[in-house]
Amino acid sequence: MAPVTPHRYRWGALAWLLTLQFFVVETIAELAADVPYSRAEDLISALGASNSPAQALMNTSFVVQGLLIGAGALLLRPALTGAGGRVAPVLLGAAGVGVLLVGLFPQDGRAALHEAGAGLYLVGGGLGLIALAYGLRRRSEPVGTALALLGLVGTAMTVFFVAGITGLLGEGGTERAAAYVLPVGLALAGVLLWRRGAAAPTDAGPSRRELRGREREDRALRARERDAALEAAAARPDEQAQDPTTTPAHEPATAVDDDFDPEDPWAQARRG
Repeated sequence: MAPVTPHRYRWGALAWLLTLQFFVVETIAELAADVPYSRAEDLISALGASNSPAQALMNTSFVVQGLLIGAGALLLRPALTGAGGRVAPVLLGAAGVGVLLVGLFPQDGRAALHEAGAGLYLVGGGLGLIALAYGLRRRSEPVGTALALLGLVGTAMTVFFVAGITGLLGEGGTERAAAYVLPVGLALAGVLLWRRGAAAPTDAGPSRRELRGREREDRALRARERDAALEAAAARPDEQAQDPTTTPAHEPATAVDDDFDPEDPWAQARRG
């Protein structure tokens, strides 16, 4: 793994911040459309079709988006911790490959590859944000929570879009709700990592798993100490019963007359 340096963090964070270019280019392509375009009813891919005046610009944005997502995931991998940190780059990399395919193969070109790329982007993006949330949670609990919520929204909207449940937002609106969460989440993560740099992720304290482990260790230690105390208390009466020199506290000691001889008739009788 490459060394973690502030320079590497800045480039990775910048790559994820620049994924916001998608919103700018989409707006330009929408304004350049010859026919009325509705974000609620029309799909994003329609802006990259052959009949769109901004076809080249939109498809270039798709390709650049894929490269930016992948570059950020690669450069920022050392900043992520735990299982989420291992899974997030894989899922985000898949999303980057997906949007790259969307740009290389327009909707009215090789439709099968285009749809496969779109599905890969939507699924990888939503799940990738959830994994990224766990990978960054130790650096910032609020950012981790925001990323998890964005990932859940994106995943749910992807399910609705694929299932055709688009009545409330429309087909285009549902697709955008599933697709927009990724650049927003990556930009948020990029800002966090740009500000924190290569600092160790200790600001949020130990993770929940570490806290649970410490609690288990403390309980086990207290249990061992309690058992040892009980065993020691139980052993004291046995030791006292086995020691003939031990005089019970409730029986007064009897003085012994060393000069008394029971065979001597002139000896003074021993007093009881």
